[in-house]
Amino acid sequence: MREDIMELSKYNQATDPHFLSHKIKEHLELIFSIISGLLILFAYISEINQVENIFIAILYISAYVIGGYYKAKEGIEDLLYDKSLNVEILMIIAAVGAASIGYWHEGAILIFIFSLSGALETYSLQKSEKNLSKLVELAPEEANLLTNDDSIVPVRVSQLKIGDRILIRNGERVPADGEVISGVTSIDESTITGESMPVSKQAGDGVFNGTINGSGSVVVKVTKRNEDSLFQKMIQLVEEAKGNRPPSQQLIDKIEGPYVITVLAVVALMLIIPPFAINWSFDQTFYRAMVLLVVASPCAVVASIMPAILSAISTGARNGVLMKGGTYLEQLSKVKAMAFDKTGTITKGQPEVTDYETIEDQQDVLEALVSIEKQSSHPLAKAVVAFGESQKLTGKIHIESIEDVPGEGVKAYSPQNTFLVGNERLIQDIEHDSDILQNKRKELQNEGKTVVYVAKNDRLIAVLGIKDQIRPETKALIQFLNKQGIKTIMITGDHENTATSISQEAGLTEWISECLPEEKVSQVERLKEIYGSVAMVGDGVNDAPAMAKADIGIAMGNGTDVAIETSDLVLMNSEIEKIKQSYKLSSRLNRIIKQNLVFSIAVIILLIMANFSQNLSLPLGVIGHEGSTILVILNGLRLLRG
Repeated sequence: MREDIMELSKYNQATDPHFLSHKIKEHLELIFSIISGLLILFAYISEINQVENIFIAILYISAYVIGGYYKAKEGIEDLLYDKSLNVEILMIIAAVGAASIGYWHEGAILIFIFSLSGALETYSLQKSEKNLSKLVELAPEEANLLTNDDSIVPVRVSQLKIGDRILIRNGERVPADGEVISGVTSIDESTITGESMPVSKQAGDGVFNGTINGSGSVVVKVTKRNEDSLFQKMIQLVEEAKGNRPPSQQLIDKIEGPYVITVLAVVALMLIIPPFAINWSFDQTFYRAMVLLVVASPCAVVASIMPAILSAISTGARNGVLMKGGTYLEQLSKVKAMAFDKTGTITKGQPEVTDYETIEDQQDVLEALVSIEKQSSHPLAKAVVAFGESQKLTGKIHIESIEDVPGEGVKAYSPQNTFLVGNERLIQDIEHDSDILQNKRKELQNEGKTVVYVAKNDRLIAVLGIKDQIRPETKALIQFLNKQGIKTIMITGDHENTATSISQEAGLTEWISECLPEEKVSQVERLKEIYGSVAMVGDGVNDAPAMAKADIGIAMGNGTDVAIETSDLVLMNSEIEKIKQSYKLSSRLNRIIKQNLVFSIAVIILLIMANFSQNLSLPLGVIGHEGSTILVILNGLRLLRG
């Protein structure tokens, strides 16, 4: 049924005239470029078949106008409003110059190639835009305000003031940053810290906007206005970080103006000096100037980059890596440090029981644990059940009732016994007479593992160590990156002991613990100051601001929509080892781009020298120029071989 609805939705979109007009408008630059190419093809065929010259001229003029519209508009606007010259102006003059001496076909091809590269660049930029709607949707809109007489009044979150008291019921999202003043609960803070395990909350503890309340109701005093909340800051950080222009674009902007001015200056000198210095005729001088404009047109230089990048993006997609723009792939092999989130990135994001110690019969205690935890959906309960099932236990002990103790664990009652299963707070008033269990508890805490305590009839009988396991492929990736001289850093909201244990096991060079999203951003900024270019790998909403601030954001495909939308590279199957393949692909891309740039610039220089020595005709200049363009495109297409 769902598939039918999706297909119907697609059909409605396809037949909606507003949807179609929007799509056409979105890709109009590419459509104009393709039409220009078709007009050139028709004009060439008409020339071969000796069609009327007026018809051929109309085709070429149409190709010039349609293909060159966007680039001419961009060049003229920059000239009029920014008072700056760019490559678009040079392309227009070169094409018109070629047409002015009868070489319509050559000029039209120059326009077509340049317009096509511009259209593809525009399309790539459109695909890389970041959509924050999913993040915004997570923010609560209403809150339960408690008045002076303790009555409940629903209000808009934007109306809350510092000092207001709000009631947060079981399962509701926390509507504001605040402090618990009554009640006990556990809150899922994964949207903020990225950690999958709920955090116990009681009077005096802080809570954050956008997190999810667990099984208890609490009264919270608002400590921050909505616009100042941590969750809203996450949205702002993403928007601000993604608004920055990339360094590569800034470099292009710096080079473009001087290049155009230099070429135009040389052409101007050619029109003035030769008639007086070496007795060239005006026709001869003008011809050489037009040849210079054609051979100096940067089509080959532009084609050195775009086909290679598009080929690399295609290869990455075939291998399960979505790249939202070639700039990020190009930069990947240049990063000096790579930061990783912990849960769901370095680790599986699925807690597992790693240690089990009991002073009673192991099978009997574990059987009781499975029977109790099968009735809970808590991540730690699922880990215990999975561990018991791996021991061939099914939880056959009859449990009469279970009492949930918010923020601590559960009390379970069987016909013969009373069990307590939970954290240290739950069992603080019962007997601890086993040195074995006490030593094991200290060992597990030192290793950064979550400790679950089991008591029977007011006596501690077992402890379990639970830990989020490292992905098997993570160690190989970290080892590879370390060999490349790339610093590997884990940035996590987890405690220091856990961060140390995970980092040392994975082979990371550095780790930063107990970081909230705002702190993750500042840590990424610090790493950029130290190492220069930094990539950030994550999977949660909490990682989005840091990923946006990094030079390259890499998201796990099974992560949140916000992390994926904010990222620059997405590992579609969440295979972290694909970062290694992407790094190698980036290295190949940069190598081919360098080859293309050196070759294309060398050809332009040789053609210019040949033109000054009067050994180059316009047709040969176009052949040399377009030939170099074809060669660099073919070289770039080698990246299609994954």
